[in-house]
Amino acid sequence: MQKHAEIADFVEVTPTASIAAGSHGGRAKCLQRLVRLDFPIPKTVALTFHAVRKIATGEAIAVEKLLAPFPDGTLLSVRPSAESADWGGPTAVLNIGVNSARHSELVQSHGKAAADEIFRRFIRTLAVEAHGADPGAFTELDRVEDCLLTFEEETGEAFPDDRAAQLIAIMAAMGKAWDATSARLLRQAKGAPEDAGLGLVVQAMALGLGPEESGTGIVQFIDPKTGKAEITGAYRRQAQGRDALRPGSKTLALTKDAAGASLEEDCPEVFSKLRYFGDVARIRLREEMQIEFTVEAGQLAILDAIKADRTARANVRVAVSLVNSGVIPKDEAVLRVPPHGLIDLLHRQVDETAPRDRFAKGIAASPGAATGRIVFSSTAAQASAAREEPCVLVRRETTPEDIRGMHASVAVLTERGGMTSHAAVIARGLGLPCVVGASGLRIDRAARTVIGDDGRIWREGDTVTIDGSQGEALAGESELLEPVLDDAFQTLLGWADAARDIGVRANADTPSDAMTARAFKAEGLGLCRTEHMFFENDRMNVMREMIFARTAEDRSQVLRRLMPMQRADFIALFDAMRGQPVSIRLFDPPLHEFLPVGAHGLKELSDALDLPLDVVTRRVEALAEFNPMLGMRGVRLGITTPEIYDVQARAIFEATAKASEAGAPVVPEVMIPLVSAKREVELVKSRIDAMADAVREETGTDFDYRLGVMVETPRACLRADEIAQHADFLSFGTNDLTQMTYGLSRDDAGRFMGTYVQKGVFPEDPFHRLDLEGVGELLRIAAERGRASKGGVTLALCGEHGGDIEAIAFCRHFGFDYVSCSPFRVPVARLAAAHLAIIDRRQAPELDPIT
Repeated sequence: MQKHAEIADFVEVTPTASIAAGSHGGRAKCLQRLVRLDFPIPKTVALTFHAVRKIATGEAIAVEKLLAPFPDGTLLSVRPSAESADWGGPTAVLNIGVNSARHSELVQSHGKAAADEIFRRFIRTLAVEAHGADPGAFTELDRVEDCLLTFEEETGEAFPDDRAAQLIAIMAAMGKAWDATSARLLRQAKGAPEDAGLGLVVQAMALGLGPEESGTGIVQFIDPKTGKAEITGAYRRQAQGRDALRPGSKTLALTKDAAGASLEEDCPEVFSKLRYFGDVARIRLREEMQIEFTVEAGQLAILDAIKADRTARANVRVAVSLVNSGVIPKDEAVLRVPPHGLIDLLHRQVDETAPRDRFAKGIAASPGAATGRIVFSSTAAQASAAREEPCVLVRRETTPEDIRGMHASVAVLTERGGMTSHAAVIARGLGLPCVVGASGLRIDRAARTVIGDDGRIWREGDTVTIDGSQGEALAGESELLEPVLDDAFQTLLGWADAARDIGVRANADTPSDAMTARAFKAEGLGLCRTEHMFFENDRMNVMREMIFARTAEDRSQVLRRLMPMQRADFIALFDAMRGQPVSIRLFDPPLHEFLPVGAHGLKELSDALDLPLDVVTRRVEALAEFNPMLGMRGVRLGITTPEIYDVQARAIFEATAKASEAGAPVVPEVMIPLVSAKREVELVKSRIDAMADAVREETGTDFDYRLGVMVETPRACLRADEIAQHADFLSFGTNDLTQMTYGLSRDDAGRFMGTYVQKGVFPEDPFHRLDLEGVGELLRIAAERGRASKGGVTLALCGEHGGDIEAIAFCRHFGFDYVSCSPFRVPVARLAAAHLAIIDRRQAPELDPIT
């Protein structure tokens, strides 16, 4: 029984040893694969997660048996072996086993300089890592004797000469470091489970120091930024460990170039072997690997191999290249690219290697990066755009009136808001970098200044950079990397489309947005918010005239002036999405959003409408609501002020007739927002049907249309069986549905949401990740009841959650027909849907590629 326990704690890494990533860690398993491929791997022993826990808690293991494969005098290294390399781990420790006697032997075999460096390095490491000594105490010590004396002074103990004692002390320290709170939180943020274990690999040292050609290096066979085939890495003579290869160190180039000496020129045999092993690893491990190696007296030793470091852009190219070389199948290439990794390819990004001077931190609401001059109003933004000067719109929070300014800006920064605030949603639709909820900001519009988190003052016209991917505002002009939508990107997404089994549409509000959606291969528009078409100056004034009209007939007359503009917009939408469905949501927001605030704005409106200021003020006050998001908006406006929907329906159907003349018939989808009751649908449907009949007769064109409902209230979910009887489709707007289910304002929740998530009230921000338990339960009920009432009803999700893999998985499970998201999230949704479909089709676990 005891023998079985000892064997279970550790095992020598051989081709046939029982080693698994789930018990010994990914590094141990990879080393076994390299051994099977006849790589020159130094003798290695792998410890299980269980053994490392025992050592960290002071429990004994059979250390002498662990050391049996290593002859006396062999120096050792210990490296971490977590289940996934992405989870990190303690730093590798080298030269275990060195003592005064071994040092003397090394002086004879490797020279005094090399021997001293080996001994000094380990004395310091043992003191700092195992005893918590101050690293600074060893900084300027050159003599071994001084290091030994300092070790005793710092630790209160004599330096241990026994190799087994040294090894146990180091392994215990590494195990404790793994279990430290900060390390645990860091790896959990990278996706590791709370109980993730740490294995260790103990390996015979290849010293990298000595009288002949010796050194340490890393090599990979792709450019880490682009993924193109290219030998990259570094080699340093007379050195040990990866830390010797840090930027700025005196390294030797690997390949020949005009700059001077290289490993290829000076050590052609070593270089040739590295290329050979790189090719073997690519084919047999089915991956581009980064190889860590050591040269000792001209002999190559490979210490480790991990997945080659690369950007998201490079990862796509590598996946496609491996397919084209016949190394992996297409489905596996699709699975190797994380969906959210595509975001970096779609937008400009701040160069990670460039310095960052942050002055504000908020929520990363819309990815990408841009540099521009600060402006505080839409008017200033438009003026800046007219001068062809990029600008960043800085607001306390944005309103629909700010859409013009957002269109004119290159980025947006707001003090308030969350993931589904107005600024966040519109910015994602426009593809603008956006940071919201930067609560440390203080904006003074009168003084035209903004004070950052750190107290620095920024004035209108100052240059800043917005990093919407990291949620940061940076001082000055940062170095930016351009987006990449190359052939590899298009090829991979094509494979994803062939694999997925749920539709992906886009939310687009203008013809320009629709063209972007088409470029990203959206399968139609799942949501077009028509109110966003009204915020141009000429249209805004007409909308305000309509609001101030006294009678229904007066309102209709004013709205008829808008009708040609809307019709032209819809024709452009139909042309942009030719042959694909377009779902148009009828007018939704409360009317007060079209009215100005403040004395200056009211005076301008009074002058524009030629009405007394007191009349304008009273009308604006009369339209004010205690909670406008729950008040006179959506279908309620369509029923109480039906002339608005009448004009919109006429514009849609006249555009349908006109667009159908140019080719295949257009079948628009008309969506009624904020429905809660069957009778609301009946009332609106009767008027829309009547308008469709009128336009058919007037134009002499026969056309079809589909009527649907935007399900955004809990009651609509519960009464979906009744509502579906009058609808061709049910499209779930999860932004408002989340807001109403929780009783949270999506614009204000950012003030406390971080605290709620931190304290475990919510696992994640429900406006950022779909709440599957609460909101998801309402979606499930509505889907089941809607389909039971009307079997052919189309089900869709058109909120911002539509681009998230968890929401897509939910929709697939409950038989939804498509999801719809912002145009720039369409590629992410396409890839995420493919991941889910491929995983579902896989019946058996993947085999070990090296058998």
